[in-house]
Amino acid sequence: MSIRRAANGMTKRFLPLSKLPLSARWGILIILSALFGLLLTETHLPAALLLGAIVAGILLETGQAQIYVPKLPFGIAQGIVGCMVANSLTSDIFSSFIQSWPVFLVIVLIIIFCCCIFGWAISRLGILPGTTAIWGLLPGGASAMMLMSESFGADSRLVAFMQYLRVVLVAVIASMVAHFWVQVPVQAASAVWFPVIHWLPFFETLAVILGGSAIGYISKLPAGMLLIPLFGASALHLGGFINIELPRWLLAAGYLCIGWQIGLRFTRNVLLHAVRALPKILLSILAVIVFCGGLGYVLTKFLDIDPLTAYLATSPGGVDVVAIIAASANVNVGFVMTLQLSRALLVIFFGPVLSRFFSNKMTAKKGTGGQY
Repeated sequence: MSIRRAANGMTKRFLPLSKLPLSARWGILIILSALFGLLLTETHLPAALLLGAIVAGILLETGQAQIYVPKLPFGIAQGIVGCMVANSLTSDIFSSFIQSWPVFLVIVLIIIFCCCIFGWAISRLGILPGTTAIWGLLPGGASAMMLMSESFGADSRLVAFMQYLRVVLVAVIASMVAHFWVQVPVQAASAVWFPVIHWLPFFETLAVILGGSAIGYISKLPAGMLLIPLFGASALHLGGFINIELPRWLLAAGYLCIGWQIGLRFTRNVLLHAVRALPKILLSILAVIVFCGGLGYVLTKFLDIDPLTAYLATSPGGVDVVAIIAASANVNVGFVMTLQLSRALLVIFFGPVLSRFFSNKMTAKKGTGGQY
């Protein structure tokens, strides 16, 4: 209660940002994102624009800015990231996946099972209610997990907090690992923001982004606004039908929208709702990240890939965030995304089954007098 009183006292003392005009709030968000992005870029940290937008979004929303990224720009941003990933995929990636699919499948299943076990343990200890912790730790698309959890009786606010906190921690830790593990290429710092555009490939890429995002939205497929442009662009690119053209300013716009979508989820009410369990939630998320890092090390022993590629490939999501970080580092982006997408799809398809299984286990334990 003392935390809530302190928060209410701060609210009375300082004017909530929601009192400002909407245009002013967006202006502050854009300026802060540019400032943080510039500062992080100077440190040569991968995905600096994404991280800067996340930090700016968290600061504004904890100040009760009450703004959100509309679905259309966010869907287009996901389509941009999908096309960026598609541009990195080659036929060699698919052939290596076909040859090593048992290893991929085992790694993905171990990650999913580990997250469920951690979530089950948190629920059994009474830290979070029902299957909330399981849904909160499952490494699928954060928005998909949040929406699906509501249908299975979980607290969607806590699920959203855990999912987006995990995404933020993964983004920060993976960016730092990528920064200190490898030397950033010199040309990355001097990349051209407004290059000469080849107009036909550019309009073809825009058509895939807009059309794929629209189909993904209409289909209601979880993470469809990312997956459909990704698969569509991959098929057209590998088939030689289009050349993907993504100027840096367009990628930057996509990174900012995704970063804002993540940061603006950390509303004051959600933070107050989760504050009591925060240390244990943090510990469980960090444990999952460390466990997945260990699996990445195991992966280097089975396949001829570098440790950083293996680490990012097994990193527990989100898919779009890891894609942005991988594209900013000297890694095998195609391999990273093949494993990431395999895991995300399996979580979306089998998440409800796993949630129901562990929920039944917890209910049975309660019925026999066990603690919950």
